[in-house]
Amino acid sequence: MRPYEQRFVWNLDWNLLRTFTVVVEQEGITRAAEFMSVSQPTVSSALKRLESTLGQTLLDRRPGHFALTPAGAALYAQGREVFGTVSRIPNLLAASEREVSGHVTIATTSHIVSPHYDVVLAEFAEQYPEVTFTVTVTDSAEVVSRVRQGTATLGLCLLRGDDAAGLDTEVLYRERFGLFCGPTHPLFGEAEVPLERLAGQPAVSFQTEAENGPLFHVRQLRERANLSPEPRAVSANLLEVRRMITAGLGIGALPVHVARADVAAGHLWPVVAEPELRDTDICLVTSPKRSLDRAEATFLAALRNMIAATPLSERSYH
Repeated sequence: MRPYEQRFVWNLDWNLLRTFTVVVEQEGITRAAEFMSVSQPTVSSALKRLESTLGQTLLDRRPGHFALTPAGAALYAQGREVFGTVSRIPNLLAASEREVSGHVTIATTSHIVSPHYDVVLAEFAEQYPEVTFTVTVTDSAEVVSRVRQGTATLGLCLLRGDDAAGLDTEVLYRERFGLFCGPTHPLFGEAEVPLERLAGQPAVSFQTEAENGPLFHVRQLRERANLSPEPRAVSANLLEVRRMITAGLGIGALPVHVARADVAAGHLWPVVAEPELRDTDICLVTSPKRSLDRAEATFLAALRNMIAATPLSERSYH
């Protein structure tokens, strides 16, 4: 049976799916109503109609509690994918044979620093002035989720294990994480600090340093240095991790090439020798299922041409 021949497709009011998706992302009926500029009873009624159509309870709503049921979680995942598909229709229709126009949506982890990527972006922007961009900064797991659900053209992030199963991945660049302290730390300015000197020191960490996370090897480095096992401060954002290190909250990890200017300026100091460090790959992630407009396809082609033409050794920043 073709999708459009199914009775469910004709019975479902697509506006209800849109309303449900907004309720989930706004984490409540009241905020969703404000976002959509409608009344709260209108949103509540829409949810009841959707649950009646599906024969499923989608939300667990009690005083002070808001959560998705298993059916709600499954529907939300599909709703986001439908939103992503519909949102691209204007760009797909606007594409012409004479010029490249459209919109590129990029989901990225914080503080992607790659001269090669910057060159591609600059040259593309100059060559195709009609193309517009949206860049969303979030954690690696959400980057992968946005690419998988079709709400992002591409993702730039760290990966672990089979996080990106079913997606296309390529190494954009390789960086090396080191441990750093701020100017008020007793070890600041001390050369060749032995690991035993770090024992028990407070730590600052990324959320992705958790076990089996994409920065788990950084956690292993902290454990090898015998830093305090429970970090004093945690963030998913590189700039906030840097801020907490320089403020003296503890010793933390940063990409060596990103921290280089701060070391030269006297804001940070490396406390672990280079041979102790390990490489980390920042990956380009795309979905083979996504229909691309001409702008998206052209930008991805430019990125992939750069990756193919530039040896990984030149894209490894130590």
